[in-house]
Amino acid sequence: MAIIERPSTPALAGSGAPAVVTPSQAYGVLKRPVSTTGWRSWVFTVDHKKLGIMYGVVAMFFFLVGGVEALLIRLQLAGPEGTVLSAGLYNEMFTMHATTMVFLFVMPMGAAFANYFIPLQIGARDVAFPRINAFGFWCFLVGGIFLNTSWFLGGAADGGWFMYQPNANALFSPSHGVDFWGLGLQITGIASLTGAVNLITTILNMRAPGMTLMKMPIFTWMSLVTQFLLLFAMPVITVALFLLMFQREFGATFFDVSAGADPLLWQHLFWIFGHPEVYIIVLPGFGIASEVLPVFSRKPLFGYRFVVFSGAAIGFVGWGVWAHHMFASGLGPVSVAVFSMATMLIAIPTGVKIVNWVLTMWGGKIWFTTAMLFIVGMIAQFTIGGLSGVTHAVAPSDTQQTDTYYIIAHFHYTIFGGAVMALFAGFYYWWPKMFGKLLSERLGKWNFWLMMIGVNLTFGPMHIIGLQGQPRRMMNWTEARAGEGFFNLGFWNRVASFGSLLITIGVILFLVNVWNTHKKSSTTPKAPLDPWDARSLEWITASPPKEHNFDAIPTVHALDEFFHRKYEVDHDTGEVRKIASAEEVLAAEEAKADKHIHLPSPSYWPIILAVSLPIMGYGVIFNRLLIAVGGVILLLAMFGWALEPSVADDSDYDPPVDGGGTSKELANIG
Repeated sequence: MAIIERPSTPALAGSGAPAVVTPSQAYGVLKRPVSTTGWRSWVFTVDHKKLGIMYGVVAMFFFLVGGVEALLIRLQLAGPEGTVLSAGLYNEMFTMHATTMVFLFVMPMGAAFANYFIPLQIGARDVAFPRINAFGFWCFLVGGIFLNTSWFLGGAADGGWFMYQPNANALFSPSHGVDFWGLGLQITGIASLTGAVNLITTILNMRAPGMTLMKMPIFTWMSLVTQFLLLFAMPVITVALFLLMFQREFGATFFDVSAGADPLLWQHLFWIFGHPEVYIIVLPGFGIASEVLPVFSRKPLFGYRFVVFSGAAIGFVGWGVWAHHMFASGLGPVSVAVFSMATMLIAIPTGVKIVNWVLTMWGGKIWFTTAMLFIVGMIAQFTIGGLSGVTHAVAPSDTQQTDTYYIIAHFHYTIFGGAVMALFAGFYYWWPKMFGKLLSERLGKWNFWLMMIGVNLTFGPMHIIGLQGQPRRMMNWTEARAGEGFFNLGFWNRVASFGSLLITIGVILFLVNVWNTHKKSSTTPKAPLDPWDARSLEWITASPPKEHNFDAIPTVHALDEFFHRKYEVDHDTGEVRKIASAEEVLAAEEAKADKHIHLPSPSYWPIILAVSLPIMGYGVIFNRLLIAVGGVILLLAMFGWALEPSVADDSDYDPPVDGGGTSKELANIG
């Protein structure tokens, strides 16, 4: 446990004087790394902010990988009898595109924002279990790398991201691609599960004094619901993946019809996870929308409690609609009727959120920054996706639409139009807080409009060609087929492919924006402390935040605490008057700086423990000896983690911290 000695006087507290860190004095292999600069400070870090940034960087890399895969699919379909990809490679491409975007981009990017901002929004100095937090990140990274090494070791998975049985068994998919898929997702699933436990514990136990649940920012609320969904959903898909692994690698017959099993079991297990997964993806975006809209509408979020409870209702009802993915599988009329009604029901809390967002903007003094544009676009896109989703509650309609491009259109309007657009809003909104620099608004608006137009040109036509009967996963179309019917399939496929190029250009502009902002960091002025006149607690910190987040843990008196420290309302006239600037609010906090601030020390055991998992994965696929090698590394890492010294010297006196206990006692947590 590093002990950071804060300056004891207000003058020094705000001076930016470097903290004095007392590292562990243990010797040998158990000595804690203490680097505060260079690559070691990132590789061995347990700081939630650095881990959040690393989650974001790796997730963005996989976003580019998944984008290249999507472009290859659209190039294949841009013309008749496409020859860009072979049939087998096309199967691998659409499987890995969906897998990458869902498991390696959208989910971890939501985790990036949650890791970085939840402690800041609730007034905490770190997460509850910092080393477990680091372990989760490294599991995500090594799992993603393991999954993609399949491209170079015999071919990637080719059974679709849902990996239906018996299509994905060894008879129909004899390569190791599905094995890499199953084991890779088990490793990344560990990251999601440990992250969920960590963030739930953090939110429920580490809020600042005075911050009740009904004073938490909406992003923290939606992240909390997301973590509970992960906590209960990940074990389900883990069970399914274990059954798949044992069937393919060890001769089990869990889905083998000839042995009396039922392949429909896989569909139930996958979609019991898969539909809550949709809300795991979009709820962080809903939280970002509910943070951005009030700031740029210059008014409080309309119906805060309705937004909170509708998010919780989405998380609850989302468990009762999974079988609407299976209407074409012959469930029977009773099951179909029940799940149809549940699908209609879940539209209600989602509609409540949309109404609240619109009414937040109604009558507001709207400031159309790039972040605000992305959120307005997100509301429009998600509404379109929601309306097409409601049609799936009607069983005959759903049966006709199943396995057509209509489903792809619906899914991408909700996930790309909903979650991804909101994530980009989060980039532009929180970038000055994370890095102290403002991204270019001019490039940002070009980024938005290209992506907005591109999304509609890409996925809008898919409604048409889907209703005309173009099936999913079809690798090409012919000129004769293209001319059939009232609509021209060839024309709309070309439009969709052109739209995908616009999305690509938009994403490239975002990367250029980031590059320009930080390449010219010496000449680019530092962002104001409060560039948006924000409302929530994370803005009562330096930009970027100090390692310990807050010099003094703030006491919360109201929802939108930061806003109420800057403004006061005259209850007689209703006039809002500014009483303090952001700089004055921060200076007042620094004046109360704590003398002793206890932070967890860096550790290399999380990365060693994580690396043991893909080694065992390769052992399952190629050579059982590697399972033993990975197992030995796993056990050694667990013992090293448990025996890692926590403080400099047992004879050192360490004064108690707030809430009871000493830093020596707290050091073993996480």
